[in-house]
Amino acid sequence: MPDLAVLVAKPDAEASIESLRAEGVYDDDRRVRERDDDRVELPVLAAPAETDVLATVEQTDPDYRSRGLDDLLRERGWSEAERERAPSSWAVVGDVLLADFTDCPRPGEVADALLTLHREADTVLDRGPVSGEFRTPTVTVLAGSGDTETVHVEHGTKYALDLSRVMFSPGNQHERARMGDLAVEGERVLDMFAGIGYFALPMARAGADVTAVEKNPDAFRYLAENAQLNEVSDSMNLVLGDCRDVETTADRVVMGYYDALDPDADYLATALDALAPGGTLHAHATVHETDLPDAPRERVEAAARNADRAVESVAVRRVKSHAEGVWHVVADVRLA
Repeated sequence: MPDLAVLVAKPDAEASIESLRAEGVYDDDRRVRERDDDRVELPVLAAPAETDVLATVEQTDPDYRSRGLDDLLRERGWSEAERERAPSSWAVVGDVLLADFTDCPRPGEVADALLTLHREADTVLDRGPVSGEFRTPTVTVLAGSGDTETVHVEHGTKYALDLSRVMFSPGNQHERARMGDLAVEGERVLDMFAGIGYFALPMARAGADVTAVEKNPDAFRYLAENAQLNEVSDSMNLVLGDCRDVETTADRVVMGYYDALDPDADYLATALDALAPGGTLHAHATVHETDLPDAPRERVEAAARNADRAVESVAVRRVKSHAEGVWHVVADVRLA
């Protein structure tokens, strides 16, 4: 069926839209379009029987509106109170859509609506908490094929992963790209908590020689697969195990783990022992906003004193909000 529009004089546009809506033929999915200096095209679902128009025409290149989740749910009979409990944000990782449906009524209906909005996705997951030493995610399939394995591409880096087995934080996208931008051709990098290669892969693609350590077997399997997928296997030394057991020397050390600055875990001591003079450390942490920026700086400086190392500079950057009043931050530290 062709897309129809009616021609009306510009001064009559608002009144005509109101009349067409009352008649039940106005098409809210398309935009009003100017026909010439005197007339506009109003999109309709069918030729009107009651509204006075100049002509009914076919549109060969209709201008569709970009509809949101709220629009779709309203059209499907959801009340305002119900729509307020639907997810307000979500992320598409590869062809899998992730959202938090904790307080959402009829989550399956919302998941179907999200698939309508995001044609590139074929599975919708309810993202629950992560747990355990390996930070294993909890997910529930709500709609689509149910395939949780995918390949996600960011700034040219390919990440193969299974979202039911390993973590992926869409909010860290800028930080992953930044690590690739900071990496220098031929520099030695130690990624102490490599995961599937979040930071290691962009740095290896930039020409760094990366030692990537990961103790979660599921994540390590994807780390190895991703090294091949991105054609950087020759630039990466992959280690399955505890980073505190790895002895190496690096010009840059990445600690992409929230407890990296825990003074009782010895991670900082390992990082400082591996870092060459003049090297840079990137240590991640979650910190209450009232403790910023002092707490991360003080932890790093205390560890440096214990290692008899001199700190040249510390810059604390906010990556994203982690919880109410709590920030995911990274301390960029240069040591003498």
